[in-house]
Amino acid sequence: MKFEKYDVIIVGSGVSGLYAALNLNLNLKILMLSKKELTLCNSALAQGGVAAVMDKKDDNYDLHIKDTLIAGGYKNDMDNLRILVEQGPTDVKNLLKYGVEFDRREDGSIDLTLEGGHSRHRIAHHKDSTGYEIVTSLIESVKKLENVTILENSHLVAVEKDNDDFLTAVYRNGDYSYYTSKAVIFATGGIGRVYDFTTNSAIATGDGIQFAYNLGAEIKNLSYIQFHPTAFADRENRECFLVSEAVRGEGAYLLNGNKERFMHKYEPERKELAPRDVVSKCMMTEQKAIGKDEFYLDISYKDSEFIKNRFPMIYKNVLEKGYDMTKEPIPIYPCQHYLMGGISVNGMGETTVKGLYAAGECAHTGVHGINRLASNSLLEALVFSRLIAEKINETTAPSGGGEAEYDFRAPEGKPVPTGLRTEIRHIMQKSYFVVPDIEEAKKNIDRVREIKELLDTDGFELTPDYIEAKSIATCAYIVLSEIL
Repeated sequence: MKFEKYDVIIVGSGVSGLYAALNLNLNLKILMLSKKELTLCNSALAQGGVAAVMDKKDDNYDLHIKDTLIAGGYKNDMDNLRILVEQGPTDVKNLLKYGVEFDRREDGSIDLTLEGGHSRHRIAHHKDSTGYEIVTSLIESVKKLENVTILENSHLVAVEKDNDDFLTAVYRNGDYSYYTSKAVIFATGGIGRVYDFTTNSAIATGDGIQFAYNLGAEIKNLSYIQFHPTAFADRENRECFLVSEAVRGEGAYLLNGNKERFMHKYEPERKELAPRDVVSKCMMTEQKAIGKDEFYLDISYKDSEFIKNRFPMIYKNVLEKGYDMTKEPIPIYPCQHYLMGGISVNGMGETTVKGLYAAGECAHTGVHGINRLASNSLLEALVFSRLIAEKINETTAPSGGGEAEYDFRAPEGKPVPTGLRTEIRHIMQKSYFVVPDIEEAKKNIDRVREIKELLDTDGFELTPDYIEAKSIATCAYIVLSEIL
């Protein structure tokens, strides 16, 4: 089989993948694989902003670290957390040279807002669509790089290691193509599609984690899953629209099924501004206490023009659902949102497999602990993808391109059985929602293992459908194994 040679293959086109490409040496030949169109990624869905110490008069690194530790239950990796917080402001400033526009104050400085879990105003934002602003700006910059080849709608369907070379097969437009490289960066996002309901985009099936796992990389704390308390309560759609943390940061109240505030009963000091996992657990407690599973978010007491200008995307989306957030409370409910665990990496993004790196949500840097502090995700994506690029720049010499031949498994085989992904999603929704249900997990883990072992056997056609089913089964099995 003939393989086209690259120096670096980046799998994923979110903030981590794009920013890594922009920081790699221009003499390296880079291939970027985007599973769908470039803007379909979890990064583009990020609403709130980027948390960083930009105002050193009112804020400092120790305060940002303290807030992150509190939110993360003090289970954070301190070395990586200090890297995140201390290097983060430089990367946020770097975004400006790539055309990213943040909201500004009257004096021209970056407007910094407050979100749940933060003790200071430190979130740089572009209204309520910060992720999309960053992603689209970085895409335009990457497209200008002559050393980067971007393939959209390209599914990675196989990765093998041959000594120091990575061999990859890519499915695109019904055909297969083959590529080799010395370094691979997984920037493949989270595992939201392991659940029935998630705020994640369609690409979030845990592919990078599955591939890394089967390459022998360490996977760490995959059961550290965040359930966001304020997803719009639309139980008819698998992908739930997120109502940003920033809405609570601007003063929105959480209401129970009786349209009454309740957070003061459980968090008398922080109330609505408690960290996400705390709020979600309080909501489940309140649900049991009053026997109603409806919850609402209310910011209607604020000036209507302020709401529309500060949250134009959220206002538009909930209005399309029949609610005017300037006049009434909007229905919300906890939903799977983010993964704190993943492919274990060190402070330079290196996995336990030589030449394999991971960044963003699929990676486990340990900075978040058991629960991510609002708006630390884009910061992590920026800082550690840049550090990965710096490491590759030091260790990877340009190959000069060309082709090479290797033995490789044929892509033909039988189709994957239907319904397996749906079955696993139902299992995960019952076994681990907000808090693990140990009895459900014990009851269901054997079935998940059975599906995983079936898909681990050879003989299946290498299609995106097969890879996503295998990824979902692998991630679900690891999560259930950890909580048991």
